[in-house]
Amino acid sequence: MLSRGHKPLMSESEFVSINPASGNELARHPALSPAETQEKILCCHQAFLKWQKSSAQDRASALLAIATQLEEDREQLACLITQEMGKPLRESRSELDKCAWVCRHFAAMGQQYLHEDGIELDQSRADVIASPLGLIFAVMPWNFPFWQVFRALAPALMVGNTLVLKGASNVPGCSQAIETLVRQAGLPDHVVCNLAIRAADTEKVIANPLVRGVTLTGSEAAGRAVAALAGRHLKKCVLELGGQDPYIILEDADVALASQKCVQSRMLCSGQVCIAAKRLIVVESVYDAFRSAVLQRLESVHSGDPMDEQCSLGPLARRDLRDQVHRQVQASLGKGCELIQGGMIPDQPGWWYPATVLDNVQPGSVVFDDEVFGPVVSLVRAKDETEAIALANMSRFGLGAAIFSANRSRALALASQQLQAGSIAINDFVKSDPRVPFGGCKDSGFGRELGKLGIHEFVNFKSIVMAD
Repeated sequence: MLSRGHKPLMSESEFVSINPASGNELARHPALSPAETQEKILCCHQAFLKWQKSSAQDRASALLAIATQLEEDREQLACLITQEMGKPLRESRSELDKCAWVCRHFAAMGQQYLHEDGIELDQSRADVIASPLGLIFAVMPWNFPFWQVFRALAPALMVGNTLVLKGASNVPGCSQAIETLVRQAGLPDHVVCNLAIRAADTEKVIANPLVRGVTLTGSEAAGRAVAALAGRHLKKCVLELGGQDPYIILEDADVALASQKCVQSRMLCSGQVCIAAKRLIVVESVYDAFRSAVLQRLESVHSGDPMDEQCSLGPLARRDLRDQVHRQVQASLGKGCELIQGGMIPDQPGWWYPATVLDNVQPGSVVFDDEVFGPVVSLVRAKDETEAIALANMSRFGLGAAIFSANRSRALALASQQLQAGSIAINDFVKSDPRVPFGGCKDSGFGRELGKLGIHEFVNFKSIVMAD
Protein backbone atom coordinates (compact mmCIF):
# COMPACT_ATOMS: atom_id res chain seq x y z
CA MET A 1 0.00 0.00 0.00
CA LEU A 2 1.23 3.51 -0.76
CA SER A 3 1.63 5.66 2.32
CA ARG A 4 0.36 9.23 2.36
CA GLY A 5 2.81 11.49 0.55
CA HIS A 6 4.49 8.60 -1.26
CA LYS A 7 4.70 8.69 -5.05
CA PRO A 8 4.82 5.46 -7.06
CA LEU A 9 8.14 4.70 -8.65
CA MET A 10 7.89 5.16 -12.38
CA SER A 11 9.88 6.37 -15.32
CA GLU A 12 9.08 8.43 -18.38
CA SER A 13 8.62 5.12 -20.24
CA GLU A 14 5.50 4.06 -18.33
CA PHE A 15 2.24 5.14 -16.71
CA VAL A 16 1.13 3.80 -13.35
CA SER A 17 -2.55 3.51 -12.51
CA ILE A 18 -3.41 3.78 -8.81
CA ASN A 19 -6.67 2.77 -7.14
CA PRO A 20 -7.72 6.04 -5.46
CA ALA A 21 -9.88 4.20 -2.91
CA SER A 22 -6.89 2.38 -1.43
CA GLY A 23 -3.74 3.96 -2.82
CA ASN A 24 -2.69 0.58 -4.19
CA GLU A 25 -0.97 0.23 -7.55
CA LEU A 26 -3.19 -1.42 -10.18
CA ALA A 27 -1.03 -1.72 -13.27
CA ARG A 28 1.78 -0.22 -15.30
CA HIS A 29 1.35 0.75 -18.94
CA PRO A 30 4.21 1.50 -21.34
CA ALA A 31 4.45 4.99 -22.78
CA LEU A 32 5.05 5.50 -26.48
CA SER A 33 8.40 6.75 -27.70
CA PRO A 34 8.42 9.81 -30.00
CA ALA A 35 9.00 7.53 -32.98
CA GLU A 36 6.16 5.21 -31.98
CA THR A 37 3.86 8.21 -31.53
CA GLN A 38 4.54 9.52 -35.00
CA GLU A 39 4.12 6.03 -36.47
CA LYS A 40 0.68 5.74 -34.86
CA ILE A 41 -0.32 9.11 -36.27
CA LEU A 42 0.75 7.97 -39.73
CA CYS A 43 -1.26 4.75 -39.36
CA CYS A 44 -4.32 6.72 -38.26
CA HIS A 45 -3.96 9.03 -41.27
CA GLN A 46 -3.68 6.07 -43.62
CA ALA A 47 -6.81 4.64 -42.03
CA PHE A 48 -8.52 8.00 -42.67
CA LEU A 49 -7.71 7.83 -46.39
CA LYS A 50 -9.82 4.67 -46.55
CA TRP A 51 -12.43 5.51 -43.90
CA GLN A 52 -13.41 8.79 -45.59
CA LYS A 53 -14.49 6.78 -48.64
CA SER A 54 -16.87 4.58 -46.65
CA SER A 55 -20.59 5.26 -47.03
CA ALA A 56 -22.66 7.03 -44.39
CA GLN A 57 -24.58 3.77 -43.94
CA ASP A 58 -21.37 1.85 -43.25
CA ARG A 59 -20.23 4.45 -40.70
CA ALA A 60 -23.60 4.31 -38.98
CA SER A 61 -23.38 0.53 -38.84
CA ALA A 62 -19.92 0.82 -37.33
CA LEU A 63 -21.21 3.13 -34.57
CA LEU A 64 -24.02 0.68 -33.83
CA ALA A 65 -21.45 -2.11 -33.57
CA ILE A 66 -19.43 -0.03 -31.09
CA ALA A 67 -22.60 0.58 -29.04
CA THR A 68 -23.28 -3.15 -28.95
CA GLN A 69 -19.69 -3.87 -27.90
CA LEU A 70 -19.99 -1.30 -25.10
CA GLU A 71 -23.11 -3.03 -23.84
CA GLU A 72 -21.52 -6.48 -24.00
CA ASP A 73 -18.41 -5.31 -22.11
CA ARG A 74 -20.31 -3.02 -19.73
CA GLU A 75 -19.50 -4.72 -16.43
CA GLN A 76 -15.83 -5.25 -17.15
CA LEU A 77 -15.35 -1.68 -18.35
CA ALA A 78 -17.34 -0.22 -15.46
CA CYS A 79 -15.06 -1.98 -13.00
CA LEU A 80 -12.04 -0.58 -14.84
CA ILE A 81 -13.37 2.99 -14.62
CA THR A 82 -14.10 2.66 -10.90
CA GLN A 83 -10.75 1.08 -10.10
CA GLU A 84 -8.75 3.66 -12.03
CA MET A 85 -10.52 6.90 -11.06
CA GLY A 86 -12.73 6.02 -8.11
CA LYS A 87 -16.30 6.89 -9.06
CA PRO A 88 -19.02 4.61 -7.65
CA LEU A 89 -19.61 1.54 -9.81
CA ARG A 90 -23.22 2.44 -10.57
CA GLU A 91 -22.03 5.79 -11.97
CA SER A 92 -19.47 3.99 -14.13
CA ARG A 93 -22.21 1.82 -15.59
CA SER A 94 -24.29 4.91 -16.36
CA GLU A 95 -21.31 6.49 -18.09
CA LEU A 96 -20.97 3.51 -20.41
CA ASP A 97 -24.70 3.50 -21.13
CA LYS A 98 -24.38 7.11 -22.22
CA CYS A 99 -21.48 6.20 -24.53
CA ALA A 100 -23.67 3.61 -26.25
CA TRP A 101 -26.44 6.22 -26.50
CA VAL A 102 -24.21 8.79 -28.22
CA CYS A 103 -23.07 6.17 -30.75
CA ARG A 104 -26.66 5.18 -31.54
CA HIS A 105 -27.73 8.81 -31.75
CA PHE A 106 -25.15 9.84 -34.33
CA ALA A 107 -25.71 6.62 -36.25
CA ALA A 108 -29.38 7.58 -36.53
CA MET A 109 -29.04 11.35 -37.01
CA GLY A 110 -25.63 11.88 -38.57
CA GLN A 111 -26.77 12.02 -42.18
CA GLN A 112 -29.59 14.43 -41.34
CA TYR A 113 -27.26 16.70 -39.36
CA LEU A 114 -24.84 16.87 -42.28
CA HIS A 115 -27.45 17.43 -44.97
CA GLU A 116 -27.44 20.88 -46.53
CA ASP A 117 -29.98 22.22 -49.02
CA GLY A 118 -28.83 23.66 -52.28
CA ILE A 119 -28.73 27.43 -52.76
CA GLU A 120 -30.29 28.87 -55.91
CA LEU A 121 -28.19 31.69 -57.35
CA ASP A 122 -28.87 34.16 -60.19
CA GLN A 123 -27.54 32.06 -63.03
CA SER A 124 -26.33 29.00 -61.16
CA ARG A 125 -26.76 26.81 -58.12
CA ALA A 126 -24.53 26.19 -55.12
CA ASP A 127 -24.38 22.92 -53.25
CA VAL A 128 -22.83 22.76 -49.78
CA ILE A 129 -21.21 19.37 -49.24
CA ALA A 130 -20.03 18.07 -45.87
CA SER A 131 -16.68 16.32 -46.09
CA PRO A 132 -14.45 14.91 -43.36
CA LEU A 133 -11.64 17.11 -42.15
CA GLY A 134 -9.12 14.39 -41.44
CA LEU A 135 -7.33 13.08 -38.37
CA ILE A 136 -8.59 14.59 -35.08
CA PHE A 137 -6.46 14.72 -31.94
CA ALA A 138 -8.54 14.29 -28.75
CA VAL A 139 -6.97 15.35 -25.43
CA MET A 140 -9.32 14.00 -22.79
CA PRO A 141 -9.62 14.06 -18.97
CA TRP A 142 -9.96 11.42 -16.29
CA ASN A 143 -13.31 12.27 -14.63
CA PHE A 144 -15.37 10.65 -17.42
CA PRO A 145 -12.66 8.57 -19.13
CA PHE A 146 -15.10 6.99 -21.60
CA TRP A 147 -17.90 9.54 -22.03
CA GLN A 148 -15.64 12.51 -22.74
CA VAL A 149 -13.93 10.46 -25.45
CA PHE A 150 -17.10 9.08 -27.00
CA ARG A 151 -18.84 12.43 -27.32
CA ALA A 152 -15.93 13.39 -29.60
CA LEU A 153 -15.39 9.97 -31.16
CA ALA A 154 -18.97 9.24 -32.30
CA PRO A 155 -19.54 12.39 -34.41
CA ALA A 156 -15.96 12.31 -35.70
CA LEU A 157 -16.30 8.77 -37.03
CA MET A 158 -19.76 9.47 -38.45
CA VAL A 159 -18.35 12.35 -40.50
CA GLY A 160 -15.54 10.15 -41.82
CA ASN A 161 -12.71 11.46 -39.64
CA THR A 162 -10.35 9.27 -37.65
CA LEU A 163 -9.13 9.96 -34.12
CA VAL A 164 -5.99 9.72 -32.01
CA LEU A 165 -6.57 9.86 -28.27
CA LYS A 166 -4.41 11.19 -25.48
CA GLY A 167 -6.19 10.19 -22.30
CA ALA A 168 -5.26 11.38 -18.82
CA SER A 169 -2.15 9.82 -17.31
CA ASN A 170 -4.02 8.34 -14.31
CA VAL A 171 -6.49 6.33 -16.45
CA PRO A 172 -4.20 4.62 -18.97
CA GLY A 173 -6.17 1.39 -18.84
CA CYS A 174 -9.38 3.13 -19.87
CA SER A 175 -7.72 4.85 -22.81
CA GLN A 176 -6.25 1.59 -24.10
CA ALA A 177 -9.57 -0.18 -23.55
CA ILE A 178 -11.28 2.28 -25.91
CA GLU A 179 -8.90 1.49 -28.77
CA THR A 180 -9.34 -2.23 -28.10
CA LEU A 181 -13.12 -1.96 -27.95
CA VAL A 182 -13.34 -0.15 -31.30
CA ARG A 183 -11.21 -2.81 -32.91
CA GLN A 184 -13.27 -5.61 -31.34
CA ALA A 185 -16.41 -3.96 -32.72
CA GLY A 186 -15.06 -4.70 -36.20
CA LEU A 187 -13.82 -1.29 -37.32
CA PRO A 188 -10.69 -1.12 -39.44
CA ASP A 189 -7.36 -0.98 -37.62
CA HIS A 190 -6.13 2.49 -36.59
CA VAL A 191 -9.43 4.32 -37.12
CA VAL A 192 -9.11 5.10 -33.40
CA CYS A 193 -5.60 5.03 -31.91
CA ASN A 194 -4.59 5.46 -28.28
CA LEU A 195 -1.50 7.61 -27.80
CA ALA A 196 0.04 6.75 -24.45
CA ILE A 197 1.99 9.99 -24.19
CA ARG A 198 2.56 12.72 -21.63
CA ALA A 199 1.27 16.28 -21.75
CA ALA A 200 4.67 17.55 -22.83
CA ASP A 201 4.43 15.38 -25.95
CA THR A 202 1.22 16.98 -27.25
CA GLU A 203 3.03 19.82 -29.02
CA LYS A 204 4.63 17.45 -31.53
CA VAL A 205 1.30 15.78 -32.17
CA ILE A 206 -0.46 19.09 -32.88
CA ALA A 207 2.46 20.18 -35.06
CA ASN A 208 2.20 17.06 -37.22
CA PRO A 209 0.70 18.15 -40.56
CA LEU A 210 -1.42 14.98 -40.70
CA VAL A 211 -3.40 16.20 -37.67
CA ARG A 212 -6.21 18.51 -38.83
CA GLY A 213 -8.14 19.30 -35.66
CA VAL A 214 -7.83 19.24 -31.87
CA THR A 215 -10.53 18.75 -29.25
CA LEU A 216 -9.72 19.14 -25.57
CA THR A 217 -11.63 18.80 -22.34
CA GLY A 218 -9.56 19.92 -19.39
CA SER A 219 -8.28 22.76 -17.26
CA GLU A 220 -7.94 26.43 -18.17
CA ALA A 221 -4.16 26.04 -18.29
CA ALA A 222 -4.36 23.06 -20.62
CA GLY A 223 -6.87 24.90 -22.81
CA ARG A 224 -4.68 27.97 -23.15
CA ALA A 225 -1.66 25.85 -24.02
CA VAL A 226 -3.49 23.76 -26.62
CA ALA A 227 -5.24 26.78 -28.14
CA ALA A 228 -1.89 28.52 -28.55
CA LEU A 229 -0.39 25.48 -30.24
CA ALA A 230 -3.41 24.98 -32.46
CA GLY A 231 -3.26 28.62 -33.49
CA ARG A 232 0.43 28.45 -34.24
CA HIS A 233 -0.09 25.42 -36.48
CA LEU A 234 -3.45 26.57 -37.90
CA LYS A 235 -5.47 23.64 -36.58
CA LYS A 236 -9.18 23.91 -35.81
CA CYS A 237 -9.82 23.34 -32.09
CA VAL A 238 -12.72 22.90 -29.67
CA LEU A 239 -12.17 23.56 -25.97
CA GLU A 240 -14.38 22.53 -23.05
CA LEU A 241 -12.70 23.88 -19.95
CA GLY A 242 -13.61 24.49 -16.34
CA GLY A 243 -16.80 25.79 -14.79
CA GLN A 244 -17.87 27.40 -11.54
CA ASP A 245 -21.53 26.92 -12.28
CA PRO A 246 -24.10 29.08 -10.46
CA TYR A 247 -27.40 27.49 -9.46
CA ILE A 248 -29.93 30.21 -8.61
CA ILE A 249 -32.74 29.45 -6.17
CA LEU A 250 -35.42 32.16 -6.38
CA GLU A 251 -38.04 32.94 -3.74
CA ASP A 252 -40.78 30.97 -5.54
CA ALA A 253 -38.62 27.87 -6.03
CA ASP A 254 -39.66 24.43 -4.90
CA VAL A 255 -37.03 24.17 -2.15
CA ALA A 256 -37.33 20.39 -1.83
CA LEU A 257 -36.79 19.91 -5.57
CA ALA A 258 -33.99 22.47 -5.74
CA SER A 259 -32.07 20.94 -2.83
CA GLN A 260 -32.43 17.44 -4.28
CA LYS A 261 -31.18 18.47 -7.73
CA CYS A 262 -28.34 20.61 -6.38
CA VAL A 263 -27.03 17.90 -4.05
CA GLN A 264 -27.34 15.26 -6.76
CA SER A 265 -25.41 17.45 -9.19
CA ARG A 266 -22.71 18.43 -6.69
CA MET A 267 -22.01 14.93 -5.38
CA LEU A 268 -21.93 13.20 -8.78
CA CYS A 269 -18.48 11.76 -9.48
CA SER A 270 -17.43 12.97 -6.00
CA GLY A 271 -17.89 16.56 -7.14
CA GLN A 272 -15.42 16.14 -10.01
CA VAL A 273 -17.71 17.41 -12.77
CA CYS A 274 -17.21 20.59 -14.82
CA ILE A 275 -20.95 21.30 -14.92
CA ALA A 276 -21.67 20.49 -11.26
CA ALA A 277 -23.73 22.84 -9.09
CA LYS A 278 -20.76 24.65 -7.56
CA ARG A 279 -22.16 28.03 -6.38
CA LEU A 280 -25.66 27.76 -4.90
CA ILE A 281 -26.95 31.32 -5.00
CA VAL A 282 -30.07 31.59 -2.85
CA VAL A 283 -32.31 34.62 -2.34
CA GLU A 284 -32.66 35.77 1.26
CA SER A 285 -36.30 34.76 1.72
CA VAL A 286 -35.63 31.01 1.22
CA TYR A 287 -31.96 30.84 2.22
CA ASP A 288 -32.41 29.23 5.63
CA ALA A 289 -34.99 26.73 4.39
CA PHE A 290 -32.79 25.77 1.45
CA ARG A 291 -29.69 25.36 3.61
CA SER A 292 -31.59 23.07 5.99
CA ALA A 293 -32.89 21.02 3.05
CA VAL A 294 -29.38 20.65 1.60
CA LEU A 295 -27.98 19.46 4.92
CA GLN A 296 -30.79 16.95 5.24
CA ARG A 297 -30.16 15.65 1.71
CA LEU A 298 -26.47 15.22 2.46
CA GLU A 299 -27.26 12.89 5.36
CA SER A 300 -28.03 10.20 2.79
CA VAL A 301 -24.70 10.68 0.97
CA HIS A 302 -22.33 7.98 2.18
CA SER A 303 -18.75 7.30 1.23
CA GLY A 304 -17.41 3.78 1.04
CA ASP A 305 -15.92 1.21 -1.27
CA PRO A 306 -16.83 2.54 -4.73
CA MET A 307 -17.22 -1.07 -5.92
CA ASP A 308 -20.10 -1.40 -3.43
CA GLU A 309 -23.53 -0.92 -5.01
CA GLN A 310 -24.61 1.25 -2.06
CA CYS A 311 -21.70 3.72 -2.31
CA SER A 312 -22.81 7.22 -3.28
CA LEU A 313 -19.54 9.14 -2.72
CA GLY A 314 -16.22 7.74 -3.83
CA PRO A 315 -12.68 9.07 -3.32
CA LEU A 316 -11.15 11.83 -5.38
CA ALA A 317 -9.15 10.61 -8.35
CA ARG A 318 -5.64 11.54 -7.18
CA ARG A 319 -3.94 12.60 -3.98
CA ASP A 320 -2.84 15.97 -5.39
CA LEU A 321 -6.42 16.72 -6.46
CA ARG A 322 -7.75 15.87 -2.99
CA ASP A 323 -5.10 18.05 -1.35
CA GLN A 324 -5.92 20.95 -3.67
CA VAL A 325 -9.60 20.81 -2.73
CA HIS A 326 -8.67 20.88 0.96
CA ARG A 327 -6.39 23.89 0.42
CA GLN A 328 -9.22 25.71 -1.39
CA VAL A 329 -11.61 25.06 1.50
CA GLN A 330 -9.11 26.18 4.12
CA ALA A 331 -8.20 29.32 2.17
CA SER A 332 -11.87 30.25 1.90
CA LEU A 333 -12.34 30.02 5.66
CA GLY A 334 -9.84 32.83 5.92
CA LYS A 335 -12.11 34.93 3.68
CA GLY A 336 -15.16 34.80 5.91
CA CYS A 337 -16.79 31.58 4.73
CA GLU A 338 -18.19 29.40 7.51
CA LEU A 339 -17.64 25.64 7.62
CA ILE A 340 -20.88 23.80 8.45
CA GLN A 341 -19.70 20.25 7.86
CA GLY A 342 -16.80 18.28 6.43
CA GLY A 343 -13.63 20.09 5.49
CA MET A 344 -11.22 17.52 6.99
CA ILE A 345 -8.96 14.93 5.38
CA PRO A 346 -9.90 11.55 6.89
CA ASP A 347 -7.15 9.42 8.40
CA GLN A 348 -7.43 6.44 6.05
CA PRO A 349 -5.72 5.07 2.95
CA GLY A 350 -6.78 6.50 -0.39
CA TRP A 351 -7.69 9.97 -1.57
CA TRP A 352 -10.92 10.58 0.36
CA TYR A 353 -12.67 13.86 1.14
CA PRO A 354 -16.04 14.20 2.87
CA ALA A 355 -19.13 16.04 1.66
CA THR A 356 -18.36 19.59 2.76
CA VAL A 357 -20.64 22.61 3.17
CA LEU A 358 -19.52 26.23 3.33
CA ASP A 359 -21.97 28.94 4.40
CA ASN A 360 -21.98 32.69 3.65
CA VAL A 361 -19.63 32.32 0.68
CA GLN A 362 -18.59 35.69 -0.72
CA PRO A 363 -16.96 36.92 -3.94
CA GLY A 364 -13.23 37.05 -3.42
CA SER A 365 -13.08 33.69 -1.68
CA VAL A 366 -11.47 30.78 -3.50
CA VAL A 367 -14.63 28.67 -3.49
CA PHE A 368 -16.55 31.51 -5.17
CA ASP A 369 -13.92 32.58 -7.70
CA ASP A 370 -12.15 29.35 -8.68
CA GLU A 371 -13.37 25.95 -9.78
CA VAL A 372 -13.49 23.47 -6.89
CA PHE A 373 -13.27 19.90 -8.18
CA GLY A 374 -14.59 18.02 -5.19
CA PRO A 375 -17.70 17.44 -3.03
CA VAL A 376 -17.87 21.00 -1.70
CA VAL A 377 -21.21 22.85 -1.48
CA SER A 378 -20.85 26.65 -1.50
CA LEU A 379 -23.91 28.56 -0.24
CA VAL A 380 -24.15 32.16 -1.44
CA ARG A 381 -26.75 34.57 -0.04
CA ALA A 382 -28.45 37.08 -2.38
CA LYS A 383 -30.91 39.72 -1.24
CA ASP A 384 -33.09 39.35 -4.34
CA GLU A 385 -33.30 38.12 -7.93
CA THR A 386 -31.30 41.05 -9.31
CA GLU A 387 -28.38 40.42 -7.00
CA ALA A 388 -28.59 36.67 -7.62
CA ILE A 389 -28.13 37.19 -11.37
CA ALA A 390 -25.28 39.63 -10.76
CA LEU A 391 -23.51 37.14 -8.49
CA ALA A 392 -24.05 34.34 -10.99
CA ASN A 393 -22.36 36.32 -13.76
CA MET A 394 -19.56 37.48 -11.45
CA SER A 395 -17.24 34.79 -12.78
CA ARG A 396 -14.63 34.33 -15.47
CA PHE A 397 -16.34 31.03 -16.31
CA GLY A 398 -19.43 30.43 -18.43
CA LEU A 399 -20.03 26.70 -18.78
CA GLY A 400 -23.32 25.81 -17.09
CA ALA A 401 -25.97 27.38 -14.85
CA ALA A 402 -29.42 26.63 -13.47
CA ILE A 403 -32.49 28.51 -12.23
CA PHE A 404 -35.11 27.17 -9.85
CA SER A 405 -38.44 28.99 -9.98
CA ALA A 406 -42.15 28.22 -10.21
CA ASN A 407 -42.44 30.92 -12.88
CA ARG A 408 -41.16 29.05 -15.91
CA SER A 409 -41.58 31.95 -18.35
CA ARG A 410 -39.66 34.28 -16.02
CA ALA A 411 -36.91 31.68 -15.58
CA LEU A 412 -36.68 31.25 -19.35
CA ALA A 413 -36.34 35.00 -19.82
CA LEU A 414 -33.55 35.20 -17.24
CA ALA A 415 -31.76 32.23 -18.79
CA SER A 416 -31.98 33.51 -22.35
CA GLN A 417 -31.37 37.21 -21.73
CA GLN A 418 -29.22 37.57 -18.63
CA LEU A 419 -27.24 34.47 -17.64
CA GLN A 420 -23.77 34.10 -19.18
CA ALA A 421 -23.37 30.36 -19.78
CA GLY A 422 -23.41 27.81 -22.58
CA SER A 423 -25.82 25.32 -20.99
CA ILE A 424 -28.66 26.36 -18.67
CA ALA A 425 -31.18 24.16 -16.87
CA ILE A 426 -34.50 25.26 -15.40
CA ASN A 427 -35.70 23.33 -12.34
CA ASP A 428 -33.09 20.66 -12.97
CA PHE A 429 -29.31 20.23 -13.03
CA VAL A 430 -27.20 20.66 -16.15
CA LYS A 431 -26.32 17.46 -17.99
CA SER A 432 -24.89 16.74 -21.42
CA ASP A 433 -27.18 15.05 -23.93
CA PRO A 434 -26.20 13.66 -27.36
CA ARG A 435 -29.10 15.59 -28.94
CA VAL A 436 -28.17 19.01 -27.51
CA PRO A 437 -25.13 21.17 -28.34
CA PHE A 438 -22.82 21.45 -25.33
CA GLY A 439 -20.05 23.93 -24.53
CA GLY A 440 -19.22 27.17 -22.78
CA CYS A 441 -18.24 30.80 -23.12
CA LYS A 442 -15.70 33.11 -21.49
CA ASP A 443 -12.88 31.12 -19.84
CA SER A 444 -14.89 27.91 -20.11
CA GLY A 445 -13.79 27.55 -23.72
CA PHE A 446 -15.32 27.70 -27.18
CA GLY A 447 -16.87 25.47 -29.78
CA ARG A 448 -19.59 22.89 -29.28
CA GLU A 449 -19.85 19.16 -28.86
CA LEU A 450 -22.90 16.96 -29.46
CA GLY A 451 -26.02 17.64 -31.49
CA LYS A 452 -25.95 19.20 -34.93
CA LEU A 453 -23.51 21.95 -33.94
CA GLY A 454 -21.14 19.38 -32.48
CA ILE A 455 -20.90 17.21 -35.57
CA HIS A 456 -20.26 20.34 -37.66
CA GLU A 457 -17.10 21.33 -35.75
CA PHE A 458 -14.69 19.04 -37.62
CA VAL A 459 -16.24 19.13 -41.08
CA ASN A 460 -14.98 20.70 -44.28
CA PHE A 461 -18.07 22.27 -45.85
CA LYS A 462 -17.42 22.59 -49.58
CA SER A 463 -19.39 25.21 -51.49
CA ILE A 464 -19.68 23.94 -55.06
CA VAL A 465 -21.16 26.34 -57.60
CA MET A 466 -22.23 24.99 -60.96
CA ALA A 467 -23.23 27.39 -63.73
CA ASP A 468 -26.45 26.68 -65.64
